[in-house]
Amino acid sequence: MSLDTVREWLAYVIFSYDQRPITVMQLLQVPLYLLLAWFIITRLGKLIKKALVARHVSADAVHLFSRVYLVVALALVIVTSLELLNIPLTAFAFVSGAIAIGVGFGAQNIINNFISGWILMWERPIRIGDFLEVGTARGMVESINTRSTLIRRNDGVHLLVPNSQLLENTVTNWTLIDNNVRTSVRVGVAYGSDVVLVASLLRQVMDEREDIVLKHRSYVYFDDFGDNALIFEIVFWLLAHSETDIRRLRSELRFRLCDLLQQHHISIAFPQRDLHLDGALTLKREVKGEVKRAARREEPQEGKPEDRG
Repeated sequence: MSLDTVREWLAYVIFSYDQRPITVMQLLQVPLYLLLAWFIITRLGKLIKKALVARHVSADAVHLFSRVYLVVALALVIVTSLELLNIPLTAFAFVSGAIAIGVGFGAQNIINNFISGWILMWERPIRIGDFLEVGTARGMVESINTRSTLIRRNDGVHLLVPNSQLLENTVTNWTLIDNNVRTSVRVGVAYGSDVVLVASLLRQVMDEREDIVLKHRSYVYFDDFGDNALIFEIVFWLLAHSETDIRRLRSELRFRLCDLLQQHHISIAFPQRDLHLDGALTLKREVKGEVKRAARREEPQEGKPEDRG
């Protein structure tokens, strides 16, 4: 096959649009251009992402940039591909309108979640790394996609929550402003304990911890006179990234508090009940003879003597 034949074959007009011929060469150029453009876009996007991470940019900002960069780059590639084919964008006006109407009726939830995903990434009411409470589920946001948000619970289970639910329903974001969380620990001591000493020990337990936020004041409350104990409560702020951090700190505080109370001979109260009986109690003692007669009456009778013969 000669070179002229190849040129003639590549210059063959497949179809024409608005008196603009579309040749085989143009159709072959488009996939090659798309592959080359996709390679350049992905490589450049990874380099920019690494540069942002090295500058300690927040994960949600990097994620938003990656999404915007990908959409803009793909739009430029599509427009350029149409220019190579000499096809104007007005040619897709009618088709795009029909597709938009069909998609609007058939995929309302998908479009709703898609738009909600962009709103979440742009307004940032929920960010990657935030600790959320959605209904009865609690977990950390790992990624915000165009359709759903990936949340990892404390037990390792992943939840895919539609983006529209995060905007339309009530969502508790524990770390929206910062990672400071307020929590408390309650303890009951026995009646008769030195309440001033107990309060001092509770304050000592909190002062020993470096992970308790000092800019927020901690409190020791003599909360109540309980049925079986004097109730004390400590309220404090801590730096937590998940519910596991809160439970871990509470547990460590209880261990330390139990040790201090035992050192100072202060009893941790437990439920007790006093039983009061009206009247006098009388104790009855059984005579041995009566016991033997009762046992003899319970033995089976073998019959009378006159019945034996």
